[in-house]
Amino acid sequence: MPSVASELQSQARALGDPTRHAIFRYLVDADRAVDVAELASHVDVNHNAVRQHLAKLVAADLIVETTAGPRGRGRPPLQYTVHPGAESRWGTTGPYERLALWLSEIIRTGESPFEVGRRIGRRQRLGGTVDEPVEALVDAMARHGFEPVARRSRSTSDVEIKLMACPFVSTVLADPDTVCKLHYGIANGVAEAVGGITVDELVPKDPRRANCRLRCHLDHDPA
Repeated sequence: MPSVASELQSQARALGDPTRHAIFRYLVDADRAVDVAELASHVDVNHNAVRQHLAKLVAADLIVETTAGPRGRGRPPLQYTVHPGAESRWGTTGPYERLALWLSEIIRTGESPFEVGRRIGRRQRLGGTVDEPVEALVDAMARHGFEPVARRSRSTSDVEIKLMACPFVSTVLADPDTVCKLHYGIANGVAEAVGGITVDELVPKDPRRANCRLRCHLDHDPA
């Protein structure tokens, strides 16, 4: 694993190129998944050159590459978001900075972590579409750094989303009740904003090993 200093040097080099910096800032301001065509239009550079810049940003752990959901014929396009672990020194809100803001909201309002989480989830910009609620929920949890993987039942409306990483390990170890309820609330808020899916339960695991589960169901019978 690279040291913090070497990682920062790698990121600084990646952002030293004006075009890559413009791409990164566009993704920060967009706060959603963006495809190559939109980025190429923004920086006025051909698609192949944009892909090369994106590869360097991905290698520096500044952005994340995912595959969009099915959109008719052809291969689903690649899309990009800011890496959830990107430090706030690059003009983003880092994971622990986000957590501090959420905990501050709990203290300020006196509401439960679950209710604050629901409000956070409802006001989050969403990826995916209302026709793909699982994709939208997975996208939201991915942007928080949980590395989610969805598994859908073929015979029922059940959906299980395995969270392969915990972005707040040290805080969860100190206060799992607060942080886990906050995240459960966020998932519920996103589901309410999307519609078509209900989050029934968060099954917590040891955050050092991750693999917590969100157990959900679609609000309609599977085709």
